[in-house]
Amino acid sequence: MRPMPRYLVEHYFRKGIADYLAGRPVKAIIEANSGTEVVWLHSYVTEDDHRVYCLCEAAGPEAVRKAARRAGLPVEVIHLITVLDPHAYPTAS
Repeated sequence: MRPMPRYLVEHYFRKGIADYLAGRPVKAIIEANSGTEVVWLHSYVTEDDHRVYCLCEAAGPEAVRKAARRAGLPVEVIHLITVLDPHAYPTAS
């Protein structure tokens, strides 16, 4: 079975992510993803609290957009990515 593609999704929150999360538990975001062919892996929040970069596995960009709409998340950019793991390369001796 082929692994699902991974996407890096950029979200911009005008009032900040803390304001967005004040009205929604993270569990609600996870539940909004159910049935959308999207698995949220983890996120990175910028220092100013306005930009969030989410790593997810999804069937495609439209599945990402659908899950974001269901969760009330703004989507700025969706990047299809591949993983480059530095630990997979042997060190020179």
